[in-house]
Amino acid sequence: MLLAMDGFGFSTEITVRFAETDAQGIAHNASYLVWYEVARIEYLARFRGGYKTIQDEGYEALTIESHVRYLRPVFFDDRVTVNARVVDLRGARFRFEYLLARGDETVADGWTQHAFVDRETLRPTRSPEWLTAAIAAVEKDG
Repeated sequence: MLLAMDGFGFSTEITVRFAETDAQGIAHNASYLVWYEVARIEYLARFRGGYKTIQDEGYEALTIESHVRYLRPVFFDDRVTVNARVVDLRGARFRFEYLLARGDETVADGWTQHAFVDRETLRPTRSPEWLTAAIAAVEKDG
């Protein structure tokens, strides 16, 4: 499933750090999950104080599944654009999709699945209404 960059309304840039590369000088596979997280936190920061507000209101958004498809290697000091969008936000669950690009070249894509839980009990709970509405407003096509 190759995702089209024009379907993403949010992106952030990262520069591959030396510590994120392996002995072959290629970005380590685990780094992509960290870059996903960077994009998620920046994505949510646009809404009413971001993830910190979500936590302060008694919620956590746990990552329950993840997938990365590696298409091209990236190297130390490469600039990578991490495109992100939220899809399928219903009840307690939602999904982020990602497309990582170096210039016009897609280097990876994937997704993470999440569940909102009560911060104290860790029981599933519906997404905060204000966040559902805010995401729906920016993800009109999602």
